[in-house]
Amino acid sequence: MLENKVAYITGGTKGIGFGIAEILLKNGVSVAFSGRKKEDVLKAEEELKQYSGNVLGIVSDVRSLESEQQAVDAAKEKFGRLDFVIANAGLGVFKPVDQLTAEEWNDMIETNLTGVFYTLKASVEELKKSKGYYITIASLAGANFFENGAGYNASKFGVVGFTQAAMIDLRKYDIKSTVIMPGSVATNFNGNIPSEKDSWKIQPEDMGNLILDILKMNLRVLPSKIEFRATKPA
Repeated sequence: MLENKVAYITGGTKGIGFGIAEILLKNGVSVAFSGRKKEDVLKAEEELKQYSGNVLGIVSDVRSLESEQQAVDAAKEKFGRLDFVIANAGLGVFKPVDQLTAEEWNDMIETNLTGVFYTLKASVEELKKSKGYYITIASLAGANFFENGAGYNASKFGVVGFTQAAMIDLRKYDIKSTVIMPGSVATNFNGNIPSEKDSWKIQPEDMGNLILDILKMNLRVLPSKIEFRATKPA
């Protein structure tokens, strides 16, 4: 089912995005991925080539619609089509709301929420052609608020609502949409350095395998919202 299909993944240089790219490449999907920093993109591209040569790293900032349009154009030019879009890029700043700066708030909203809109806006016409799939990576923080999470909660609650509404708008074009809400994942997020202490957490390859399972599902079914958590939290 997945041979000759093409995916575009934002925030694909490390963590969840990299894990998704790895699993898709191993299963015959051509992958374009993006990141903000050229050196990170080049490093990830070289590492991913061990799984397949059908990989393209792109420097793009999801906070810019023009940048995302250029990324989608580059993926199409390289691979000729676009079937799956995974809006994964995100960041978090965790502070009490009275200490959160306007810059930190805007950076989270522009990256985590506006970014998923720009990624869809840039790719939706290609997805209409392929009757493709649009997936966003939100968080359990998109349903559960917590101390020091006002900005992050706002952005992820927004991603959940946005994706659910977009799903209704897009299904008439035979585009499927899913929002995934993971709990703790063993990544570099928020300055963490993955180690054995993170072995209880969801691993990036687990996220990749979840995406793979979703993409393999019969076209008649749609898991529109998925909560994904560790079996036994530490």
